[in-house]
Amino acid sequence: MSQSKLFSSGLELANLVASPGLLRRSWKSISDLYDSNQQLTLEGRVYKEPDSDLTIIAFVTTPVCTENHLQPHFVSSEALRENNVPHFEFLCSKNCPSFSVNKTAVDLFCSHHEQLCSLKYQIDHSKPLIVTGHALGGSIAALFTLWLLGNPAPVSTRRRNETVSVQPQKRQRRDSRVTEQKRPLCITFGSPLIGDENLQKTISESSIWNSCFLNVASHLDPIPRLFVSSHSSSVSNQLNTQTIYKPFGTFLLSSNKGSACFEDPESIVELLVAMGSLNNPNQGTQNWDYGIIVKNLSRKVIYKDSIPPVENISGSLPLRATITLQLRALGIPHSQQLMEKLEVQESKLQNKKTFDASKKLLEGKKYMIMMEWYKKKSKLLGVGYYDNFRKEVYTFDQDALMFKKKLRLCWEDMVAEAEKKPHREGAALRKRWLTAGTNFRRMVEPLDIAEYYKSGRKDYVNQGRSTLYIKLEEWLKEDETDSNDLNSSKKENVESILTLDSSFWARVEEALLLTQQLASEESSIPEKDLARSKLIEFEEYVFGLLKNYAVSSEIFLKSSCMKWWSDYKKIAGDSYDSPLANFMNNPGNHKQYAKGEFDFP
Repeated sequence: MSQSKLFSSGLELANLVASPGLLRRSWKSISDLYDSNQQLTLEGRVYKEPDSDLTIIAFVTTPVCTENHLQPHFVSSEALRENNVPHFEFLCSKNCPSFSVNKTAVDLFCSHHEQLCSLKYQIDHSKPLIVTGHALGGSIAALFTLWLLGNPAPVSTRRRNETVSVQPQKRQRRDSRVTEQKRPLCITFGSPLIGDENLQKTISESSIWNSCFLNVASHLDPIPRLFVSSHSSSVSNQLNTQTIYKPFGTFLLSSNKGSACFEDPESIVELLVAMGSLNNPNQGTQNWDYGIIVKNLSRKVIYKDSIPPVENISGSLPLRATITLQLRALGIPHSQQLMEKLEVQESKLQNKKTFDASKKLLEGKKYMIMMEWYKKKSKLLGVGYYDNFRKEVYTFDQDALMFKKKLRLCWEDMVAEAEKKPHREGAALRKRWLTAGTNFRRMVEPLDIAEYYKSGRKDYVNQGRSTLYIKLEEWLKEDETDSNDLNSSKKENVESILTLDSSFWARVEEALLLTQQLASEESSIPEKDLARSKLIEFEEYVFGLLKNYAVSSEIFLKSSCMKWWSDYKKIAGDSYDSPLANFMNNPGNHKQYAKGEFDFP
């Protein structure tokens, strides 16, 4: 994307954020909570408006936190795990295996865990939810929202507008009766940053999760910039290279002249520092009235107040011109150095490629249809598609090779993207695409196995299997859904199913090699005994699949599996008796199986 096409829409986004009245309703919930709060505590309340589907959970602390209440010290995710605080472990990802959060905020969260569970029980999971908070209460709101994203709230049975005074009590085990809910929107007012760069990265990797956080910060309020490393306050001067805080989500920055929205973390840091430089350091800390700020934001939208024109921007590039207008709205003097930093960061943000999972799924579906065509065409020739691909006799085998490569590239991208995201979010996405990934694995991995053994290699499962298939199989096992249900193995569908164990053909190839070893005169007695033992295990494995209708009826066509059985039967003899032998020796059983009509004893 060229520089001339870039455009920062922070002013428009700020107006959009202020227009629906969510900020006003969120702040009103906070104000009502301050009015009812008479003691030093963390207070939380669920608001369910009678004429609306919207639910609001608000958090405040009394007294309102100041710089003296907050310390910049971190707690690592490893320390949380060691202290039996598993609520945020799902945020770890392959790219960010650990992260750190502000100790003051997480200690407050953990010490009031039981009451936060009580608040969680009051949520109607089917309705829109706003979690909001002011100052340190906003930090709790952010942690509570992350908790909900990773651990959906159960259906509520609590009374409407019930207040929970969140006093420290002993923790209780999390109730497992949870159901899926709509994603919450967290709106904070004047809250400090709560996490390090790894926390910011793991949340920002998901555009959906990142969009769940809106942070409102006034240019008069020192708390939002308290832990910004460039800030000169006494607290942030304690920061070092090991304790660098980073923002995440969208920041609605406001001054008495206007407001603007930013999403890039580095841009937000630069602007928080720049806004802090506008204030008198001797003015002291006070409870900044975000009620007035929200009211002014709403008024500017309703009456379409405009920012005074800025001179000398008519010839500027769109990105520079719009950034200039946003700085003007925030009352920040024009600075060439600041402008260049913001331009670089905003350009990176806008040029960042967004991964479209739906588009990838659609692309994969197209090639899966082509693979189904290849499978059916092979069957018409009386050969299973595995063996047809292994022999590579026909020209359309080359088409299958191309489809296989396209599908692998597609799912390599899907898995790589999923590994960037928090683990729990990956679990939420599985319902939509794990079935497609499982079908891909069961369709395509046999073709990789065919190429592997055609080249003369051995032991595919332990030495040749791609991490792509291993990861997809692990995710399937982790999923709550029974793996047999994802690719229906019921009798009536057995003719069209894909074999559930995608490494089945590798086991067949190894069985063929063992049979050769058993028949070879060059094999020693111990080698033959070992081969015979492994072949008996393979027999039990195959019969188990058949008994569960978990293997495709294609194995009864001209296949490597039938070749193995023919070779093995010659060695075992016609009188050999086993459950598999009793089934395989009657061709009528094969036909009944293919129709889903065979009843195993």
